[in-house]
Amino acid sequence: MSHTEDGVLVLADISGFTAFVTTTELEHGPPIIAALLEQVIERLAPLLEIQEVEGDAVFALASDQAVVPPARLLDVLDDAFAAFCARRREIEANQRCGCVACRNVGMLDLKIVAHHGRFLRQSVGGRGQVAGADVILAHQLLKNRVAKRAYVLLTEAAVRWMGLDTAQSDLAEHVERYEHLGDVRCFVRDEAPLTSLAAA
Repeated sequence: MSHTEDGVLVLADISGFTAFVTTTELEHGPPIIAALLEQVIERLAPLLEIQEVEGDAVFALASDQAVVPPARLLDVLDDAFAAFCARRREIEANQRCGCVACRNVGMLDLKIVAHHGRFLRQSVGGRGQVAGADVILAHQLLKNRVAKRAYVLLTEAAVRWMGLDTAQSDLAEHVERYEHLGDVRCFVRDEAPLTSLAAA
């Protein structure tokens, strides 16, 4: 049975993935990506339901009833960043391995997109799937013009749902435009300071 829900859609994506995987050893590059993604997944769940691991990205979601209060989501996203940075630092500090992958893990960063909207839960080939314009928008937002490598991007809908006061936060306004979706007002928080702190 299919049904619609209102909720939050989150994508956590590793920046620098393609350059990293294509220039590092097959035996080491993908396992490092997996180890970093596992840290992110551990922090996103159980608050969020992990829908898919899509190569270098994690797609997660939750209905409105699962995230109470909604502002709690921002703490979970911060935890995911901190865990990612800590694991990356551990791999970098491993002096036992001198492979290209372990030496270059510092080129990887994390970006997270969060959107609030409506989605349809359905079954396709016996597997659960979510669909709808808001699911498409969340994925499209990974292809953006944000000139940073480590950040959280929240749509205006997500900010409203979380009850965040953008005037009193470190969120910078940003607008993206997509075919069929139009202008999408967003707010971006640079996670570089958190990344630097975790590396200290």
